[in-house]
Amino acid sequence: MDKAWEAIQQKTFTKWVNIKLDIKDIPHIRDLCNELALGVRLIQLLEIISNTPIVRYNKNPRMRIQCVENVNMALEFIQQRGVALTNIGAEDIVDKNLKLVLGMLWTIILRFTIADINQEGKNAKEGLLLWCQRKTAPYKEVNVRDFTYSWTDGLAFCALIHRHRPDLLDFYSLDPNDRHGNTALAFDIAETHLGIPKLLDVEDVCDISKPDERSVMTYVAEYFHAFSALDKVETAGRRIAKFAEVMSSLWQMQHAYEQRVLALMDAVDNAQQQWKMTALNDSYADMKQLGVDFNNYKNTLKREWVSEKRDIDFLLGNIQTKLKTYNLKPYYPPEGLTLRDLDNVWHGLLKEEASFHQSINSRIRRIKENLRKAYANAANEFQKQLDIISNELASLDGDLNHQLGRLESTKRKMDPIHKNLHTIELLDQECSHANTEENDYTVYSIEDLTFGLGLVQQAIQKKNAFIQNQIVSRNMTNLTPAQLEEFEQAFRHFDNDASNTLSAAEFNAALASLGIFFEDPEFESLFDNVSEGREEATFEQFIRFMVSVTEDKSTPEQLHDSFRTISGEKPYITELDLKMCLVPMPVIDYLKHTMPSSREETDAMDYNLYIMQTFK
Repeated sequence: MDKAWEAIQQKTFTKWVNIKLDIKDIPHIRDLCNELALGVRLIQLLEIISNTPIVRYNKNPRMRIQCVENVNMALEFIQQRGVALTNIGAEDIVDKNLKLVLGMLWTIILRFTIADINQEGKNAKEGLLLWCQRKTAPYKEVNVRDFTYSWTDGLAFCALIHRHRPDLLDFYSLDPNDRHGNTALAFDIAETHLGIPKLLDVEDVCDISKPDERSVMTYVAEYFHAFSALDKVETAGRRIAKFAEVMSSLWQMQHAYEQRVLALMDAVDNAQQQWKMTALNDSYADMKQLGVDFNNYKNTLKREWVSEKRDIDFLLGNIQTKLKTYNLKPYYPPEGLTLRDLDNVWHGLLKEEASFHQSINSRIRRIKENLRKAYANAANEFQKQLDIISNELASLDGDLNHQLGRLESTKRKMDPIHKNLHTIELLDQECSHANTEENDYTVYSIEDLTFGLGLVQQAIQKKNAFIQNQIVSRNMTNLTPAQLEEFEQAFRHFDNDASNTLSAAEFNAALASLGIFFEDPEFESLFDNVSEGREEATFEQFIRFMVSVTEDKSTPEQLHDSFRTISGEKPYITELDLKMCLVPMPVIDYLKHTMPSSREETDAMDYNLYIMQTFK
């Protein structure tokens, strides 16, 4: 076993030495013991791996003492580097003691190749083993526990390559049982693509029961250094990429800041220009809509701008903080896009907002005041016209035909008054929409004016009916004035709608109030004949009928006999007496209202006095 690992170590270390000598184009050694015994190649090896020149040594030693001096110089150089050479002297090397020569070389390899492998403060071997374990941890087929048995199937070598360069081999397609193939593949790829020399042969790993630990460590250390160099390049690339990402991020943030400031300024300017171009008119609806639109702007777009301005402030602060974090020069926004510039624009916006809002409110107040005045002027003038017409009606006098002519003239004035009321109603609606309930310029509401117009119309209608009736009455020469007055009073009393006509029921009630009664079938035929088939009878038709039925029938004597009969020979008549004679209630009410009270009986009526007052 000793001879086997000595042979493997000798072969591995020889290759390792020659690789180092290649750096200075120094000829290879073939016999490790013989050529290192001179001390020259040993010194040259140390100069290369330490990058430190060793002067004054025998470059062509011919004597043993010269060789010993050279080797001593080399061993002292190693010891000066903090490496203890236990039981190894210059004579051992000069005497070509293979075991000690290999021990010396292993010490050199540990010091200059493996010792700088530091993983969590562990020693060289433990540090290299920990590195291997971490790199192969993702591969469940690999379990690196040492530098001997763990490498015999070649998968550990392949895993190290695949972990760092997955493009070089397909690890998951490897056959775990193909030990030689896996190992050969790893050695070939490592040499061809990674510059790692084949310090070991396949059989050195696969064909012995326990591979030489030092040889495997020496070879695996080459993987560590190769991938560490790769890692350094990758780390440098990552640093550059990270820096570029930071700079790109900062540029994007700065660009975003400038664009957002510019966009906000443009939006604010557009709003101000729009307000300046907005023409204010005297339409309350238009001005109210402007106010609504302005409030909507404050509750939506303005709040978005406030939030955006705050975010822009934060963004610039974040930019400066990030620059300080990476020790970079501070960022100064371009002229016109600084926070001070934005604040100036913002203050201008607030000023324009206040001015525009005040203009809208002032115009609305003026519109409301004008609406109040317009309504008041129209209402006052309307009432004035009603008063004029009322006065004209009250002043009508003289000849009936002349009065009728003047009344017709007055009626023609009502048409424009009706139109004026419609105009006032529209003004009232505008005032209502404008919420102008109070009006100090007039006391007349639209309801007051409508009521007053109705009264005037009713007065005209009544006056017209009165004059018409008086003309009819004047032409009735066969009736006494007392009779005409009685008939007219009855007619007016039962003309409930003041239409100067009587319906069938009203006509029947008026007749009953005058003591004239008809059965229903007889009355229907009579009314149809009197009204000439119409639903209502005019005053003239009523009077003509009364003339026809009262001739020789409405004398005071006859009426006195009728009352005396009903009262049962008493000098007074009661409501009960009238009810017992089936006098209709409207007639009873009328008589109670018009007849004088009896002095002899409470709640009785004196028909004698009534007849005396009624007839001449």
